[in-house]
Amino acid sequence: MLNNFKIPKKTSFGLRSLEIFPNTILSPMDGVTDAPFRRLCRVLSGDRMGLLVSEFVPTDGDAVFNLDGHKQLKFFPEERPFGVQIFGRFPDRMAAAAKKIAESLLPDFIEVNAGCPAPKVAGKGSGSGLLRDLPRLQEILHEVKSTLDASCPEIPLTLKCRIGWDSESINIMETLAIAEGEGVEMLTVHGRTRLQGYNGLADWDWIGKAAAAARIPVIGNGDVNSVEVARERIDNYGVSGVSIGRGAMHNPWIFGQIADAWEGKPAHEITAAEALDVFPLYYRFKIEDGSTEMGALGRLKQLGARLCKGFCLGEQGPRACRGAEAGGAQSVSKCCRGAEARHDECAEEEQGPRACRGAEANGAGDESQDVAMHIRQTLLTAQNADEFFGRLEDLRNGFAKDLRYDPSRLVNLNGAKETELKFGDQFAGR
Repeated sequence: MLNNFKIPKKTSFGLRSLEIFPNTILSPMDGVTDAPFRRLCRVLSGDRMGLLVSEFVPTDGDAVFNLDGHKQLKFFPEERPFGVQIFGRFPDRMAAAAKKIAESLLPDFIEVNAGCPAPKVAGKGSGSGLLRDLPRLQEILHEVKSTLDASCPEIPLTLKCRIGWDSESINIMETLAIAEGEGVEMLTVHGRTRLQGYNGLADWDWIGKAAAAARIPVIGNGDVNSVEVARERIDNYGVSGVSIGRGAMHNPWIFGQIADAWEGKPAHEITAAEALDVFPLYYRFKIEDGSTEMGALGRLKQLGARLCKGFCLGEQGPRACRGAEAGGAQSVSKCCRGAEARHDECAEEEQGPRACRGAEANGAGDESQDVAMHIRQTLLTAQNADEFFGRLEDLRNGFAKDLRYDPSRLVNLNGAKETELKFGDQFAGR
């Protein structure tokens, strides 16, 4: 896939005394990038993740910030270098929270969030709501930086923001000037406005303008879903690195793939068995983190809903499908036997040969889509963890043996193909 791949001009960046390789960040996403997911990505990357950041931590809720009340603060030693991201609209509370976090947890950096577009955050004046009140953002950065310098001067301050509130008020250059003036040491820029939410394509021209003018590392964020896109963004827009959010939800191997490419290694082909192995590992991390069985199962299904799209037929393609048809439903739905024994019914079994015949008529692409949907439905309809892992083992020993795993099938991050830059109104009026 990456024969004759051109290594980008920049493969690392510096943050204070840290040299970050590869020059990637796992973007914090509320309800997704908790410690188990971060640990999963780190294992799959061969411990080559760049920077990790916590889910964002609210600071406005209590008059006195309490560490024990925020599960987002939990992280493991192997996650370093690790930063804690905080959000809020009150400078004094943000500074007090930063001080407690820094003194108690000693993260490698503290990050202020000025990028979250959610109405419950931005609508109250924090997150990307700060982009409509740059004096307040400046005051927050000043107070947090002053507090860190007084209590934990070894911990740098960073900022995450969007390019502006809407297309009529893009102010990333002003935000950059404020950040540098207040001693921020790294700026991560999501190339959408708050009003866009996650609609349309990110505007990397604005990210590039900020990178060209900056005296600090500027990290670009938005629509990075492959090694090739990461290289193109770094080389063409002059950013110090890339931050990857939804791309990692769809392909948690992406950081290791980037590290391999930056090191000049050949691309590793992910087998179907390796892809299936992700689920027990993620489940173990969730249980170790204190999750209930059903809570962990819900997160397995959240992950599986995306990852299962990457399963596809191997080189045999239609021939394998014809073989399954010749052998009847047994070959195609071998993965369902365990579930059938536990459940009395398996709708996928009836659809097996028919799905194969339809796929063969429409070509290998449709055929692989049917295969992916079959695995997806098999796992997502499990009612408990034992049933999930029973079905997983049946897949591993049967149906999935003839499959391969192709992360490039997961590049569509928005649910509908985006082909142009659009300033939509996902959050209009909210």
